[in-house]
Amino acid sequence: MWNYEKRLQYPVKITQPNAKLAQVIITQFGGPDGELSASMRYLSQRYTMPFNVAGLLTDIGTEELAHMEIISAIVYQLTKDLSMDEIESYGFDKYYVDHTLALWPQAASGIPFNSCFFQSKGDPITDLTEDMAADAADA
Repeated sequence: MWNYEKRLQYPVKITQPNAKLAQVIITQFGGPDGELSASMRYLSQRYTMPFNVAGLLTDIGTEELAHMEIISAIVYQLTKDLSMDEIESYGFDKYYVDHTLALWPQAASGIPFNSCFFQSKGDPITDLTEDMAADAADA
């Protein structure tokens, strides 16, 4: 069913760790307008979407999941070789205590991902408006 190639479509090659930047980018992984929220938003809303739009929302939701792999690679590479001094001096220590340098979906504010970040109302106009607002905030 799957043919997995161990390479990203858009390779990430970060050579210097940067805890401060990682704290900002991690919100694209698990924040309210991040890739995890986007994928769940589209994949949840697809069921009540009329006019054969469900397939399109499935495609978009799946693509958003693929974006998580890129964001995860970025955060991983930004934190991979951090020293304890860098972790402490850039304020990454609170994250480190709970997760070390593993990836954990959270917003830049430290709030962990939860389903309250997205909405699914069953009304096509409401749901698509929310989708557009979240994507606009992401840009």
